Amino acid sequence: MQSAQDIFAYSTHRASCCGSTPALPMSRNEMDARGWESCDIILVSGDAYVDHPSFGTALIGRLLEAQGFRVGVIAQPDWHSVEPFRLLGRPNLFFGISAGNMDSMVNHYTSDRRIRTNDAYSPDGQGGKRPDRAIIVYTQRVREAFKGVPVVIGGIEASLRRIAHYDYWSDKVRRSILPDCKADLLIYGNAERAVVELAHRLAAGESIATISDIRGTALMRQGVAEGWVEMDSTSLDTPGRVTNHPDPYAGQGGCGGRPPQGAETPVLVHRLKKQDRAKSVIRLPSFEQVSQDPVLYAHASRVFHLETNPGNARALVQRHGERDLWLNPPPVPLTTAELDRLYELPYTRTPHPYYGKSGIPAWEMIRFSIPIMRGCFGGCTFCSITEHEGRIIQSRSEESVVREIETIRDQVPGFTGVITDLGGPTANMYRLGCKDAQIERACRRLSCVFPDICVNLGTDHAPLTGLYRRARALPGIKKVLISSGLRYDLAVRDPEYVKELTTHHVGGYLKIAPEHTEQGPLEMMMKPGIGSFQRFKQLFDRYSREAGKEQFLIPYFIAAHPGTSDHDMLNLALWLKRNGFRPDQVQAFLPTPLALASAMYHTRRNPLRRIRREQAPITVPSGLRQRRLHKAFLRYHDPDNWPLLRETLRRMGRADLIGSGIRHLVPARQPAGWNSAAKRDRSAAGGGGSSRRRGGRAEKVLKGPGSDILL
Repeated sequence: MQSAQDIFAYSTHRASCCGSTPALPMSRNEMDARGWESCDIILVSGDAYVDHPSFGTALIGRLLEAQGFRVGVIAQPDWHSVEPFRLLGRPNLFFGISAGNMDSMVNHYTSDRRIRTNDAYSPDGQGGKRPDRAIIVYTQRVREAFKGVPVVIGGIEASLRRIAHYDYWSDKVRRSILPDCKADLLIYGNAERAVVELAHRLAAGESIATISDIRGTALMRQGVAEGWVEMDSTSLDTPGRVTNHPDPYAGQGGCGGRPPQGAETPVLVHRLKKQDRAKSVIRLPSFEQVSQDPVLYAHASRVFHLETNPGNARALVQRHGERDLWLNPPPVPLTTAELDRLYELPYTRTPHPYYGKSGIPAWEMIRFSIPIMRGCFGGCTFCSITEHEGRIIQSRSEESVVREIETIRDQVPGFTGVITDLGGPTANMYRLGCKDAQIERACRRLSCVFPDICVNLGTDHAPLTGLYRRARALPGIKKVLISSGLRYDLAVRDPEYVKELTTHHVGGYLKIAPEHTEQGPLEMMMKPGIGSFQRFKQLFDRYSREAGKEQFLIPYFIAAHPGTSDHDMLNLALWLKRNGFRPDQVQAFLPTPLALASAMYHTRRNPLRRIRREQAPITVPSGLRQRRLHKAFLRYHDPDNWPLLRETLRRMGRADLIGSGIRHLVPARQPAGWNSAAKRDRSAAGGGGSSRRRGGRAEKVLKGPGSDILL
């Protein structure tokens, strides 16, 4: 992996004498109390400001503060007026703008495009505290408030929209968010390295217009800089015949479109010498092309994902109208020492005092949890973690995690002795990675665990098991629970870990995500076969019995994922019934920007393989009726779904599954007096527990975090 300067090795800015603040200021009065005439950097966020390292504003704000910069926060400003954006004055260096911990469109709408009524990142869960496409709106308001101020965008909304992308809510391909919002720079992924370097360079007097070489950033520019070797992506991964495509610069039919007037036309090559790689850039099909040609969109998605390893990724360029969008290679992952120090900055771990007694649901959920790692090498196609955090696992040291547990125990109000999670994007990837650094730098696999676990991947869970044992042995700690999702195909490689987890760290229920039972959908998801789940369940049940505990798995399944047929969902429903699972809340596939599964949804092509125009399209459940049907199969036990399922089973020639016997999926008749209103009344009266007893046996009821996949 390419080396990078330690983020804490920079000389601190002149404001370092100010030291850390109880909380980053959100008002002019707080600035005056600190003796600040102005802020160096102002962070604008679509989330309420919680001074906890699980919230991006706090993480970046405290890091910049540690560098000696004066940082202010404008959280959830009223975007209907420009005045809230003037609250803290004009920053000396730049505005940093984020939609928050979620893409604003995912935050606002369900997979059926219905408006969500609440927002976990707002005080008291109140919805409507941020606009649709928040980054675009916030940037426009900042530009109105302060002409010429440098604006930098980041966070997950910026990351997932950094190139031309399919937007589910408008059902079209949109431009990169950068030209749409007219910011000066976009920082994607984990932003620590980029934002620290940017802040110090701006403080040293550089103009943001000249800063174009920071890894993990994107910018708009005119043409390709001198000295770079440009490669046409369609020569690297040929999508087949491209209409009117004689060469990349032969008018609008070419991959890149017409170069700007006066720009020197670079020479495109098909082969690249090894020594030229650091100065090579891959030209993706232009926005205009991918918006009109699904084959080129799928091709661009495939090439984009093949260029995400920081060890070998090349810069990417994509024409947007008369200008180029330039993406520098991904940031170099943080070292353990850097990650430790980052998470041990002086966070209060509470919401800003501005919110008073208002509760913030997202904070209440994680207030006693501890992130121990970041990144995910699973590569699940429906998930956006890889596009944002990358595949390289970055882990904290055991000592750092223990110190944070002690900090929570000794300083955080309301702590009762229970740590609610030691995890991250995945519960059990702590300290896992490639056995050989050279192989890791050269690897271009989309997943380390699909179709099988790579022979070069270390799967030893001993460091994680040791961390669990040490954490629960700390004085004052009654229980350490694991709430992050578990990668069970890795866990079964280490039965000792499964025993440790099951015996000591499960609070009755454990989340697990097989997602489906059928091989076709699982291949499109890049998930392991259901056999891995069965092996894990056997271990889980065995160790639960040995511990004398009644514990249950909570498996999550996805409805309407690309590659899923009605027959696949029927087989999944039959599997659920055979195994006694009755999902109470289900996940419907939501196409998020940049995800590989979203490319499948939009193009009906499979970018996991080389794209060919002559390939047969894949199955995509896209209509609302079919999506509702797939959700109904998951909730086969709900009488509201029985009429639709009976009609579908007859159409599929499976009327034999209609009846009241054990082999039947749905009964032939509705219960007497049943209707949706009666069902809602019963639910409001207290129905819907996580485990119910009927007929003398336990009936598993799956309680998920919501009805859709969230970021």
